[in-house]
Amino acid sequence: MQGWYDQLLTNIKGGDVHTFNETLWEPSSWPDLAKGVGYTEAPRGALAHWIVIKDQIIDNYQAVVPSTWNAGPRDAAGQDGPYEAALKGHRLHDPKQPIEILRTIHSFDPCIACAVHVVDPAGEELVQVRVI
Repeated sequence: MQGWYDQLLTNIKGGDVHTFNETLWEPSSWPDLAKGVGYTEAPRGALAHWIVIKDQIIDNYQAVVPSTWNAGPRDAAGQDGPYEAALKGHRLHDPKQPIEILRTIHSFDPCIACAVHVVDPAGEELVQVRVI
């Protein structure tokens, strides 16, 4: 992304402003209510951002990142999500060091594996693992 940003700045400085709206660059030129959305395909899946700006201040911002899609626990029909399906029936070698869970989740999404929490069916945390 840094390369794209640098290219954009180079284009603007060189006079190529067809992707740059100088009129609306300064926040003081914005309407009282501004909304924006952006979608793209990232290496791990769909990525979307939504923003609402009121009186030049961000009022609401939401990002739905690939991890959100990939980690969905169940679909509308109650079918297991990919993580849940991959972990069902899995036996841990050492429940106090559930590294197998991290490895399984990491195979789907390298960004979320470090945020896995091991809980029982009632939602109680079973173990806390710090991976360095």
